[in-house]
Formats: sequence, structure tokens, C-alpha cells
Amino acid sequence: MTYTWSGVTIDCLDPERVARFWSALLGREPGPSQDGWIYLGERGDPQPRLVFQPVSEPAAGKVRIHLDVTVDDIEEAVAAVIKLGGRATGERHQYDEGVVVVMADPEGHEFCLVQYYE
Repeated sequence: MTYTWSGVTIDCLDPERVARFWSALLGREPGPSQDGWIYLGERGDPQPRLVFQPVSEPAAGKVRIHLDVTVDDIEEAVAAVIKLGGRATGERHQYDEGVVVVMADPEGHEFCLVQYYE
């Protein structure tokens, strides 16, 4: 039996809006998708697909899993996320190996921008 991580599914009130944000941020184009859903990438891509699934109710409470996005310049990345319609949560962590800033996409899904020091 082989197990392969193939994607991450994100529940959204407006999948098109959230997918546009992630597409612009990560430079990933939409692939073949089910009606009403948006997939960034395709099965078999080197990176797992991001799948934006329509739901009728907003998220309740903190989600226990999130994406980490590695960047070269943390301040430039924070500014880019905000320009794309995301927001800073105000949470920032400084570690010996780098810095982590917690951000949120247009629907409030939290993710981390991570800049590793060399």
C-alpha cells in the first residue's frame, strides 16, 4: 500500500475569491475542477493541489491545521499578502532558525509566512 499526499482542501463561502488569492500568492494556476470547486494544480503535480470547496456556513473556531509558506523576505511577503486581500493577525514568532508571521486569507483561513535564516 502506498500513501501519497495529493492535496489540501479548504472550505470556503466564496471559493473563487479565496482561490484567486492563493493563485496569485503561490503562482499556481487553476486546473481541471468540479463544478463550483476550484483546484490549483492537477493530480500528479510535484506540489499537492489546493482544493477550494464551497460550503454554506462560515468557519467556527480555530482550525487545527494550516499551510506554511516559505519566503525570502518576510516584510515584503506580509505586504504582498495584504495587497492581495489577506491580513496580518498580529502574531509573530522569532526563532533561532527564522521568523514566522501568522497571516489570514480573505476568508480568515490562517497560514504562516516563514523566513528561514541561512
